[in-house]
Amino acid sequence: MGTLLPSIPAKRYFTIGEVAELCGVKPHVLRYWEQEFTQLRPMKRRGNRRYYQHHEVLMIRRIRDLLYDQGFTISGARNRLQELAHPARDEAAVEAEAQATELPSILLDSARGDLSIDALGFALDPNAVRRELFEIRALLSPN
Repeated sequence: MGTLLPSIPAKRYFTIGEVAELCGVKPHVLRYWEQEFTQLRPMKRRGNRRYYQHHEVLMIRRIRDLLYDQGFTISGARNRLQELAHPARDEAAVEAEAQATELPSILLDSARGDLSIDALGFALDPNAVRRELFEIRALLSPN
């Protein structure tokens, strides 16, 4: 981050004033950001007093960095946070989809004995693979 912010104490909940000091923004800015960023949902207790958790303080610092240091707009920062939050899920979904669509065709091709070059990026001889697997099994067996 561009500016040096104080370390976050080991507490469970932080008031809006504490978060404002920890993140270098005014309390009214935090209230505004709650409207703009759905990820910010502090707990509200008596009299609508806000209590932020540690992960929300980190999120506010990330938002502050995107807006103030990196020059994002509100909508740009919102989009960036969504991109940062979902890549692992998206990669897992892409991997699962790839396995669901490609694996059965690979298995069918190998069962017929004509494994496609395009499927794995190189040619495989099913008999050579079978021999190698038997060699590996022999190495791993306790005999």
